[in-house]
Amino acid sequence: MSRKKRKKAVRRSANSGHASLEAAMTREKNPVKRLLKVLGPGLITGASDDDPSGIGTYAVAGASLGFATLWTALFTLPLMAAVQLMCARIGMVSGMGLASVLRRHYARNLLYLTVLGLVIANTINAGADIGAIAAAINIFVPVPITVLVLPIALIILAFQIWGSYQLIAKIFKWLTLALFAYVGSTMFAKPNVLSVVKATFIPKLSFDPNFLATLVAIFGTTISPYLFFWQADQEVEEEISFGRTTLEQRRGASEAEIKFAKWDVRIGMLLSNLVMYFVILGTAATLFTSGHKNIQSAAEAAQALKPLAGGAASLLFAIGLIGSGFLAVPVLTACNGYAVTQAFRRQHGLNKKVRNAKVFYGVIGGSTIVGVAINFLGINPIRALFIAAVINGFLAPPLLVAILLVANNRQIMKDKVNSRWSNILGATTIVVMFVAALALVLTWGG
Repeated sequence: MSRKKRKKAVRRSANSGHASLEAAMTREKNPVKRLLKVLGPGLITGASDDDPSGIGTYAVAGASLGFATLWTALFTLPLMAAVQLMCARIGMVSGMGLASVLRRHYARNLLYLTVLGLVIANTINAGADIGAIAAAINIFVPVPITVLVLPIALIILAFQIWGSYQLIAKIFKWLTLALFAYVGSTMFAKPNVLSVVKATFIPKLSFDPNFLATLVAIFGTTISPYLFFWQADQEVEEEISFGRTTLEQRRGASEAEIKFAKWDVRIGMLLSNLVMYFVILGTAATLFTSGHKNIQSAAEAAQALKPLAGGAASLLFAIGLIGSGFLAVPVLTACNGYAVTQAFRRQHGLNKKVRNAKVFYGVIGGSTIVGVAINFLGINPIRALFIAAVINGFLAPPLLVAILLVANNRQIMKDKVNSRWSNILGATTIVVMFVAALALVLTWGG
């Protein structure tokens, strides 16, 4: 096909409601802009995985265990990428979110139980993240944390309700840049290079209860159920933003679209684990080596870094917390909205106005309100996050089994079913998460 005919075909496709990333990439000649167009749901999903609660987990790991858990960043990367790519393909090929697919093709009782657990865990995480944003802002502005919590929540909620999907996606992409503040803060540490290399490439295992509990927490916060739902739902939202408003228009995906999704997901997961790696590295090189081993949150880590690595390191860490928090909270609460409305066949989507998706935005609002309340009820945040981790730990294995079944179901996926390598990585992830869930309970008891 000539270039002129190809351009006409692209224009016809866009006008008929079948526009796509593939069409947009055909029109774009600038290589940098082409890369930016590829980055979307996968990048945002990876960035949202580094929420303040997750950063807190990594900071605690570095402060309490030193470099001992650095290898987990390499170990979890292919597992995360494989699972998220499965979820992306499910959304792209089926034209539906993950909860909608499970409702149509698998046991609804399992779906309802999964959604209930997901909503509880996500709401707890959202509440903790709102509190973490407030604590990070408090480092810059001496305003009481409790005073900041409600305004932060209202800003996030207004952004979700009145912002269009295109605006929200664009802002989310820019917020991912805040994650590089964590990398920057590590530059002020001076780790022993040989120790870092050994810890990165030679896994260390210990049956010490504290080590096992930390290891399990890392797996639980890195491979989390809300990411599965969010990835598939955002692939659908992307297609709707290209004009594919009906299910029939969204069904199916070209090889080029799958290829773009692979790049998007892999870059997103690489960014996520890069941040994880540098947070562990930075806190290990400063807090652990100086004896500041007993921190409980990311905000405490930011404060503790100041006298050890300088004010710049502390401020960069705090900036990372604020940016990642403003990204993660709307992802968590919107994920609740998608899961609930799809499970009960209600209108949903950030592309829709409030009047057309009242239940969807109602769930988002309710999740935000409960998350705010957690910060005023005297609930121990560490205990609350542990409960969320337990819920996610037990949700992940059966949910991953369901995702693996869907990804291999030709009735749903047609010729885009899993490759053998994807199945091996998926099965490995299920085993890892099952063992992690079991160990989480055992180590807590110890």
